[in-house]
Amino acid sequence: MSVSYFGSDAGRRLADLDLTAEDLQFALVAAVADVRMCTEFDAAGMPGYMFWSRSNRYLRERLTPAGWTLASRNHILRTVHPSGLFAITATSGSGGVGVPDAFVSTKNPKGPATAAMVERNEQLSLFGVQAVPRDEPDDVSTWYLLYKNDPSGLVAELSHPVKMTGGYVDTWDERIFFQMPPMDEPGFDLSKLDDPGDDEGPDVVVEFTG
Repeated sequence: MSVSYFGSDAGRRLADLDLTAEDLQFALVAAVADVRMCTEFDAAGMPGYMFWSRSNRYLRERLTPAGWTLASRNHILRTVHPSGLFAITATSGSGGVGVPDAFVSTKNPKGPATAAMVERNEQLSLFGVQAVPRDEPDDVSTWYLLYKNDPSGLVAELSHPVKMTGGYVDTWDERIFFQMPPMDEPGFDLSKLDDPGDDEGPDVVVEFTG
């Protein structure tokens, strides 16, 4: 059963993870600013791949001064808590991202590396999400910073995945909700923001608006 956090409860749960909503907002807003610099002269898949990469980059830039470290394997870019107990990775979501009680999944099907990660999360959640320190960074419990465009703009949540169905991560034991600031600058269609699979290079289609 999933536990959801809103408002002050969300703030306290993020504080348990040594995070703030501003940390997560910073990474996504900075990534949007970079992607808006892409033009029709870039490769077609560049904006979507850039958003995924830059959101993880800016999360790392925000958190590494506080002692967080990096782990990157199989296209999963983790930012690891100083304790070595858990990590965060940003990825695109589908369904009701940012909407309580809504069905949410990853936007794209994932491969064996993600399947192993999610299975590890489920096992560790039996002891508590932060209960077992790991020597290997790729073995830590991993949270998803999910992002998606909807009619109101970019929405996001921080959630902990524990199961997959048909290649999609779609079951979460915790969901932490926070508001994204409005981003109404015209010129880029956020609806196609994407991330690569965990076992092959990116195959991203991006559309531009006038």
